[in-house]
Amino acid sequence: MLDGNRRKFDHLPNRPGVGYKPQHYSDILENPGAVEWLEIHAENYMGDGGRPIAQLRYLAEQFPISVHGVGLSIGGERALDADHLARLKHLLSWLNPASFSEHLAWSTHGNHFLNDLLPLPYTDATLTRVADHISQVQEVVGRQLLLENPSTYLAFDASEMDEVEFLREVVARTGCGLLLDVNNVFVSATNQKTDPITYLNDFPMDAVGELHLGGHDKDTDDHGAPLLIDSHGCEVVDPVWALYAHTLDLAGARPTLIEWDTDVPDWATLAAQAGRADALLAKVAQ
Repeated sequence: MLDGNRRKFDHLPNRPGVGYKPQHYSDILENPGAVEWLEIHAENYMGDGGRPIAQLRYLAEQFPISVHGVGLSIGGERALDADHLARLKHLLSWLNPASFSEHLAWSTHGNHFLNDLLPLPYTDATLTRVADHISQVQEVVGRQLLLENPSTYLAFDASEMDEVEFLREVVARTGCGLLLDVNNVFVSATNQKTDPITYLNDFPMDAVGELHLGGHDKDTDDHGAPLLIDSHGCEVVDPVWALYAHTLDLAGARPTLIEWDTDVPDWATLAAQAGRADALLAKVAQ
């Protein structure tokens, strides 16, 4: 896996990747297993030096890197934060990752930053705002953005279209790609009592540049109904693996990330999840 020529990578392979955690640095280099690419969260690497940047520079010589942003507030009503966007551009410029993505969500109100990724009503006004923000980001950073479908816990009465229709129109207006998080599909469908298979069957798979898999926590709402929380803190559950297999049947092999951001396990556990994804990828056309 390690590349003696230390070349840069211009695309993600249709193989498993994992979210990079510094405690796994040595394990990744010594025994990557099925893992062929790594994801970082942009906001963790916007500084200019230190061990994190040095380690990332070395990893980027060995593995394709995907940069996943969580702080742009693409759906926010205010203008994008120019300073944040400049720091993001700087990171993407020197790192030159194989992929760059953000969430369909908002996390700002006035001058306050909220520690959550909040859902949006799917209206024409929201569509215009999101498309304008994505176009601005793509112009500033000089590369395509992949937009991730959210995990949601409620639906807005104000919505004028469903989520897939909204995402399809964003792609048409901006030329962005999509990041399809299969766990988010399962979480949202369970919480809103909709059919995840119908969602996937309608999804514009030709625009998908990455797939994500992760764990979630189980809870109940005030009425005792099941409520799933997108936590990224445990193994991928069997129903999500089944939806992932269905997604591969629809889309073919795509770069697939295992997300595990809280209660991070040892490398062997994380690599085993990547191996399970790799076994399913091997069954579909490349």
